[in-house]
Amino acid sequence: MLAIRLVAEPERLDTLVLPIRPAGPAEGPNAPVALVPTTPAPPGDVLTEATALVPAARLTGRAGEVREHLRPAGTPLRLLLLGVGDGDERGWRTAGAALARAAKAEMHVTVALPADGAGALRGLVEGLLLGSYRFRMADDGEAPALTEVDVVVSDPDRLTSTLETARTTAAMTRLARDLTNTPSSVKNPQWFVEQVEAAVAGQPDLHLRVREPEELEAGGFGGILAVGSGSASGPRLVELDWRPADARTHVVLVGKGITFDSGGISIKPVPAMKLMRKDMAGAAAVVAATLGAAALRLPVRITTLAPLAENMVSGAAFRPGDVVRHYGGVTSETTNSDAEGRLVLADAMAYAQELSPDLLVDLATLTGANAVALGKRHGALYSENDQLATDLLTAIDAAGESAWRMPLPADYVEYLGSDLADLHSSPDRGAGSVVAALFLREFTGDLRNRWVHVDMSAPSWAEGDDAELTRGATGWGVRGLLRWLGTLG
Repeated sequence: MLAIRLVAEPERLDTLVLPIRPAGPAEGPNAPVALVPTTPAPPGDVLTEATALVPAARLTGRAGEVREHLRPAGTPLRLLLLGVGDGDERGWRTAGAALARAAKAEMHVTVALPADGAGALRGLVEGLLLGSYRFRMADDGEAPALTEVDVVVSDPDRLTSTLETARTTAAMTRLARDLTNTPSSVKNPQWFVEQVEAAVAGQPDLHLRVREPEELEAGGFGGILAVGSGSASGPRLVELDWRPADARTHVVLVGKGITFDSGGISIKPVPAMKLMRKDMAGAAAVVAATLGAAALRLPVRITTLAPLAENMVSGAAFRPGDVVRHYGGVTSETTNSDAEGRLVLADAMAYAQELSPDLLVDLATLTGANAVALGKRHGALYSENDQLATDLLTAIDAAGESAWRMPLPADYVEYLGSDLADLHSSPDRGAGSVVAALFLREFTGDLRNRWVHVDMSAPSWAEGDDAELTRGATGWGVRGLLRWLGTLG
């Protein structure tokens, strides 16, 4: 991964990056643009040259704008003017990603930061590490890439913890992307378990328990067993615990872990099935966030539950119209085997009640209705707790992710009625994301007013590069969760 270090003075000046931003509220090619003051300031001749270049090149200073200027007889040999927009963390994150792409043929660059550079540093580092992410199964060699970045700041020691937080956040987001991008020809429930086992090995404050099919059956985890019944790869339930000695709050995170979703007997059409390796992005996000919290030593206890199954078609698969008995005894009628995520989540959330946490949060690529309502960039967030919803939305926004709070209308609860069971898990009455959330709420028990559900189906995948996102899995949720968990200590 790209190496980033803090320095008080430039040590190599082959390529120097100077930030620029709009100098006023006006926008467009004729709007004023200025260099961002940095500490220390660049050499006088470079500053003079860059100041003259900004208007001549008709730059805008928008976040992610990059302009190269060659100086064959000078030092540095190459100057990159980098737009940071408003200069907030989000602008620097976009700028970092643009720099990673623009400078990918360079081995080393030096970036000058403003004096109050904590937010700028965090955004820059996350942008660099996430914008340079690439997932390939083919052995086609490594393209020339940026490998080293020196960040010039006035006091490197003061910003060391900021650098480590940003580096860890990006590394865990990249891990979630790797887990999600991996094809289902490689990835099944046991494979996911093995990745978690490798990640926690040798970490005494992380505790892992894995329930295999026999233990799931003995424990009454009927939803997980039903969804996994059609596959040759049996289901699992991962329980990962981060237990710092100074924790004052206990959070349970639940993430949907369907390693491939064919739709089961209610089989999906091919266009909808081809990316279903991403249907475990919720499990990837909560596991990666927990590992990140441990790496950062966040003083909050986290129990992560990842119900894992492969939803396949076979003579053993569960059928539309079956009644499932969930952990704890609640039964649900399902008339659509492609509404499987809520079945595995229901088991995990019912079990979570026994852990007596202070807060319960679940993330799931649950419904296509998420994208219909909110488009590709926003998760749908549901909660009855105004303060909890606000706190999590604030953290998600600060981390550079997006979500929108959705309602839990009382008059839709009647949709969950069933003639055969306690609940109908997949009523075909519209409002798909809302009704799925209402179904899950039935399994929160006493945690109902301390629970948040996030339907992250839409933002879990990007069709192309966009700021710090790269084509494929986005790792959505890792950054927002870590930012929020960091406020609970």
